[in-house]
Amino acid sequence: MSLKTTTSTRVSFAFVFLLICALLTGSTLYAQPGNKFKLIGKVLDAQTNAPLAYANIRLFTSADNKLVTGGITSETGEFALDAPAGSYYALLDFMGYKAHKTEAITLARGSAPFNLGTVKLTSTANTLEEVVVQAEKSSMELALDKRIFNVGKDLSNAGGTAADILRNVPSVAVDVEGNVSLRGSNSVRILIDGRPSGLVSLKGGSGLQQLQGSMIERIEVITNPSARYEAEGMGGIINIILKKDQKQGFNGSFDIITGNPANFGAAANVNYRRRNLNFFVNYTASYRNTPGRSDLYQELYRNDSTFITRQNSTSRLTGQNNNARAGIDYYINPKNVLTGSYTWRISKGKRYSDIRYRDYVSNTNNLVGITLRTQDETETEPNSEYVVSYKRTFTRQGHELTADVRYLDNWESSDQYFTQKTLNPDGSPSKIPALLQRSLNDETEKQFLFQVDYVQPFAKDGKFEAGLRSSSRDMTNDYTVREQTQDGGWRPLPGLTNDFLYEENIHALYGIIGNKTHKLSYQAGLRAEWTGVTTTLRQTKEVNPRSYANLFPSAHVTYNLPRQHALQLSYSRRIRRPQYNDLSPFMTFSDSRNFFSGNPDLNPEFTNAFEVGHIKYVEKGSISSSLYYRHTNGKIIRIRRVDDQGNANTRPENLATEDSYGAEFTGSLAPYKWWKLDGSFNFFRAVTNGGNLDARFQSDTYSWFTRMTSRFTVWKNADFQLRGNYEAPRQTPQGFAKAIATLDLAFSKDVLNNNATITLNVLDVFNSRRFRSITEGGNFYTETNSQGRLRQINLTFNYRLRQAKKKVRENSEGEF
Repeated sequence: MSLKTTTSTRVSFAFVFLLICALLTGSTLYAQPGNKFKLIGKVLDAQTNAPLAYANIRLFTSADNKLVTGGITSETGEFALDAPAGSYYALLDFMGYKAHKTEAITLARGSAPFNLGTVKLTSTANTLEEVVVQAEKSSMELALDKRIFNVGKDLSNAGGTAADILRNVPSVAVDVEGNVSLRGSNSVRILIDGRPSGLVSLKGGSGLQQLQGSMIERIEVITNPSARYEAEGMGGIINIILKKDQKQGFNGSFDIITGNPANFGAAANVNYRRRNLNFFVNYTASYRNTPGRSDLYQELYRNDSTFITRQNSTSRLTGQNNNARAGIDYYINPKNVLTGSYTWRISKGKRYSDIRYRDYVSNTNNLVGITLRTQDETETEPNSEYVVSYKRTFTRQGHELTADVRYLDNWESSDQYFTQKTLNPDGSPSKIPALLQRSLNDETEKQFLFQVDYVQPFAKDGKFEAGLRSSSRDMTNDYTVREQTQDGGWRPLPGLTNDFLYEENIHALYGIIGNKTHKLSYQAGLRAEWTGVTTTLRQTKEVNPRSYANLFPSAHVTYNLPRQHALQLSYSRRIRRPQYNDLSPFMTFSDSRNFFSGNPDLNPEFTNAFEVGHIKYVEKGSISSSLYYRHTNGKIIRIRRVDDQGNANTRPENLATEDSYGAEFTGSLAPYKWWKLDGSFNFFRAVTNGGNLDARFQSDTYSWFTRMTSRFTVWKNADFQLRGNYEAPRQTPQGFAKAIATLDLAFSKDVLNNNATITLNVLDVFNSRRFRSITEGGNFYTETNSQGRLRQINLTFNYRLRQAKKKVRENSEGEF
C-alpha cells in the first residue's frame, strides 16, 4: 500500500477539497454490484521470497481498461478480490518494485475462485543485465499502522540533515532547537533502524542536526504503536532507517554538497554482495556554518513599577561532522543471517554568540543601562555503537526468530568562555566590573541493549508474537562554572558545580496475537515494563531512586471495505519517562538572564491513545484520514518563572492532565503525468489543565498545520518543486505560539546518461521560519522571536554506481 506524500501549504484547503471530490466521484470507476466471483493470489519479493505486505492489486477490464476493483495484500502477502463475471487483467505493484501486469483473467461460475498463484515482484534496482541503484523512490508508503516516508523523491532533502528531512514529514514538526513533535506532542521516541542509537541518544532530537540526510533511506512514523514496540513516546515513534542494500554485486551512491551559508559535504553509501556475504559502508563528512538570531522583549512588574528588557542576540555555529557505519551480513544459509556493524561519529563544533541587553524603567524611552555578553564554546563529541544481530527464518512463511545485542559508548566535552560588561545609557563604561566566566561540562553515556523477538504463524492467517527486551544505561555529567577574580584566579560559582549521575534499567516482556476472518483483521497485545531510575548529585549527596512496573495493552482492528477502502481502529497505552536532560538540575549559562534546566522531581506521564484510520484509493490518487484522541496524566510541559531581578528559569513540570483531539488528512493527486500534488492537513484541539501547580496554567486551544508539495516535470529528466508549510497559532498554558509560514523551492536534472542528478534547492525562501511566542505570568510578560537557521541554498551532485553482472535470477536464495 503506497502513498506518495511530503509536505503542505496554505492552499491545503483547496487540495483537501479536490481529494474529497475525487473520493466522492471515485465510485463511478467501479462495476455495479451483482453476482461476484473471487480472485486470489499471493505476492512475494522475487529475490528474497519475503511476502510483500500492503502491495496494491487493481483489476481492469480487458476491453476498455477500466478500473473495476482493487485491494491490498495482507501481512503474509495474500489477497482476495471480488468482481462480476467478465474478462480482466490485474496490475500488481509496490513501492520500489516493477509493476506486474497479468495475462487475461476470466471470471465465471465454472472458474471461481480464480487463483493467480504466487506473483513475484522484482525490485526496480534490478535489470536483466546489470544492477542500478535508483536515485529516487515513491515519497510515501502507507500501511494501516504506520507511514513510511522515502527520502529520495523530495528534492528539498538534498544536502540536508535528518532534522531538515523530519521537517518535511507530515504530522512531524521540528523547532528551532531541534526538538521533535508528532501531531503536536513533543513526547516522541526516535529510533535508528528500530533501536535506540548513539546517533541521537545523548543529545536527543538535537542530535538529528548532526546526522547527514544522505545516510537515510526512509523514515517510519508510527502514531499508535502496538505492544511489540517499547512503550516510550506518548505521541508515537519515529524510526529512521539508514541505507543498506543486499543486492548481488557492487553498487552504491555518492554525494557532493555545497551551499550558502557554508555547507560542504561528501557522502558514500556502498554495498557489495558476494554469494553469502554482504558488506555495507556509509560515510559522510560535512562542514556547516549555521547562523541564527533571536529577540526577546520582557516586562517585569514589581513595586508598582514596570521594568523592561529588550534582548537581541546573534549566533554562529560552525561544525565538522564525520559519520561512518560499516557492517557485514553473513548468510549462514538461506534461513540464517548473522549481522555485525559498527558506527562511529565525531563532531567538533565552535559556537559564538553575542547578546545585547537594554534595560528600561516604565517605558522604552527611559534607558537605564546596557549589558553586553558573549559566548565562545568549543565542543567535541565522539560516539561509538556496536551491534550484533541474528535472524532465523523457518519453513513456514512468517515464522521467524530475531535477536539483537548492541552497546553504545557516547561522550561529549564542552568548554565555554563568557564575557560580560555593563555600559551606561550613553555607551560609556559603567562602574560595574567586567566578568570573565568559564564553564566545563563533560558528559558520558554507556548503554547495553538486548532484545529477542519471535513470530509463530498459526491456522491460515493467525500469528502469535512474543519478545523480551532489557536495557541498562549509565550517564554522567561533570559540570563546573567558575568566575575570574580580580587577582587573576578562579572561584567556583555557588550551586553551579556538581556531578550528576543517571542510572536507568528497563526490562520488558510482550505478547501479541492476531488473526483474520474474511475481511476483518484483528490484533491484541500486552507489554509489561519494569523501570528503575536513580539520579545522584555527588557533591551534595542528593539521591533520588525510583522504580515502577506498568502494563501497556494495545489493540488494532482492520476491516477491508469494498471499492479500495480500508478502515482501522486502534488503541495503545504509552509512557513518557523523564530522560536525562529532563532531570538534570544544571542550568544553561550562555544567557545570564534566561536559564533552562531539568527537574529532578519530574514524574513520568501516561497516555491512553485511540485512533480511527481510513484509506481510499482513486484512479489518480489516494487519500487517508484519521481521527485520534489522547488522554494524558502528568503532562510534562516547560514552565517559565521570572524572579524579582528579571532572571527567568524555564524547566519541565508535571501538569495534571491533557486531552487532545484531532483529525488528519493525507493524500496525493496526479491530475496530469507532468504534475503531482502531495499534501497533509491536521486539525486538533488540546485542553491542558495545570491547576495542580497554578490555577493560571490552563489552555484550551484549536489549531492546525498543513503542508503541500507541488512537483512538475518541466522537460525530460528535469523536475521543479514547490513546498509550503503553515502552522497556525496555538494557545499554551502560559500564553501562545504564533503562526509559522515557509516556502521551499527545488530544481533537479538527471545527467550522465541518468546515472547522476544535480539538485539545487532553496530552503526557507523568505527567511520566515521564525518561532515566535508570548509567555505570561503573574509578574511578567515575555515575547520571543527566534530563527535558528537562516535561508539555506544547497547544490548537490549525486552519482549512482552501475556495474555489469550476470543476469539476476528471480530467487537468489539458490546462489549461496
